[in-house]
Amino acid sequence: MIRNLLFTVLFVGFLGGCASTAPSWAPGGGMPRSVPAPTAEFRAAWLATVANIDWPSSPDLSTLQQQQELRTMMDRAVEIGLNAIVLQVRPTADAFYASPLEPWSYYLTGVQGRAPEPFYDPLAFAVEEAHRRGLELHAWFNPYRVLHPTATDSISALHASKRLPGSVVTYGDLMWFEPGSDEATAQSMAVIMDVVERYDVDGVHLDDYFYPYPVSDEDGAHVEFPDEANWRADSTDGLARDDWRRRNVDVFIQNLYEGVKARKPWVKVGISPFGIWRPGHPPTVRGFDQYAGLYADARKWLNEGWIDYWTPQLYWSMDSEGQSYAALLDWWVAENHHDRHMWPGLYTSRVILEGTAWWEPAEIVRQIEHTQRTEGAAGNVHFSMRALMPAAHGMGEAVAAAYDEAAIVPASPWLGGQAPAAPALTAERGYVAVRPAGREPVFVWAVHWWDGRNWHFERVPGWQQSLRPPAEGVRGVAVRAVSRLGHVSSPATLTF
Repeated sequence: MIRNLLFTVLFVGFLGGCASTAPSWAPGGGMPRSVPAPTAEFRAAWLATVANIDWPSSPDLSTLQQQQELRTMMDRAVEIGLNAIVLQVRPTADAFYASPLEPWSYYLTGVQGRAPEPFYDPLAFAVEEAHRRGLELHAWFNPYRVLHPTATDSISALHASKRLPGSVVTYGDLMWFEPGSDEATAQSMAVIMDVVERYDVDGVHLDDYFYPYPVSDEDGAHVEFPDEANWRADSTDGLARDDWRRRNVDVFIQNLYEGVKARKPWVKVGISPFGIWRPGHPPTVRGFDQYAGLYADARKWLNEGWIDYWTPQLYWSMDSEGQSYAALLDWWVAENHHDRHMWPGLYTSRVILEGTAWWEPAEIVRQIEHTQRTEGAAGNVHFSMRALMPAAHGMGEAVAAAYDEAAIVPASPWLGGQAPAAPALTAERGYVAVRPAGREPVFVWAVHWWDGRNWHFERVPGWQQSLRPPAEGVRGVAVRAVSRLGHVSSPATLTF
């Protein structure tokens, strides 16, 4: 496999050549006239910070240790063929960045409200390190979860449980924003828009936590979410309580999408809802009803086009009788009326679970391959990065084999933008110099090397201006500029 940033062999003895914006034949037999299109597939992993699932591995690490862990994970992402990271920056109404609105996360320093020492901004650092490697960085927010039982040792005065107590309720062993509270939704919206405005993120991402999953008491009886006061105060239009709850979330999702686009139209908005909309959709599917249980009308958000990419959590096997991965994927694709990106989530971490919850890596590979064969789907997101790190189970290596050729992130034409100009190429001693030729910024270079028989593709960060052939005997190269929104230039070619 050829991976950007991993070249170990320098090519020497260039015979010279010439650059052009259209493929051509070289004297004595050179590159074919037709250059393959770059593979376009979203390949991402969630990087969870809540309860220190992925990063940092412990809340008591030094700044240097935190930074090194994150660099190691991003290097691993490149090594196995990923092109994006979805980083959880607001796990429990707290922040993995310098926020004027919410306290520093307990999971970062072990004390809520305490900044890293020596100081750094983890989100700014993550964006820089991701872009340096040609990876997209999506900021993942939990809009409603306020406090998790793993982080109760210290509560900052800035935390919502103290600053906005009238908007926060306890349900089970967690605290939640009440989605019917205008104050609560305004807080979450302000937090997300602050990040969009101040950080160079490529996407904004929400997961499946809207209203919380239902809780039962010690006798097994359902416990009602404590929002009756707000419902009665806001029920002048006669909405039933369940419909009112769904409307609360609908309004938040629509306002989120419109708010992001008003500030930075190029920032993608993605949601990863529970994988089943309602039992019976499609007819073979059984299981939890998120429409009735989480008050999340996920199909509506997709149908309305309030997202740029859709990542339903399809956490069941290919052979599951009641929740087949394939059947659910087909159903969601059919609901994608606005032709937005369909990048389902995979429960890759099942390879580190035990008992009946455990899967072999081959199951995840089957799901990747099925997605690649499914028209209307163009990628996956893995939960989570921990399962892709080097380990005896070999999940990361299995994913790398499935992603045997590099890939760029698919284009988002509805977000506007245009293709960059083809780059300028010059043969130098031991490398190819590549320069942008227009005003459109280049996010990555899509590079095809020709060895006389086959093309070899790699993705190279756009800031790099020198390309080193992967092996001796390379006879030519074709390079396309790729914009931040995935628009691809025509190829510039060089034979030697």
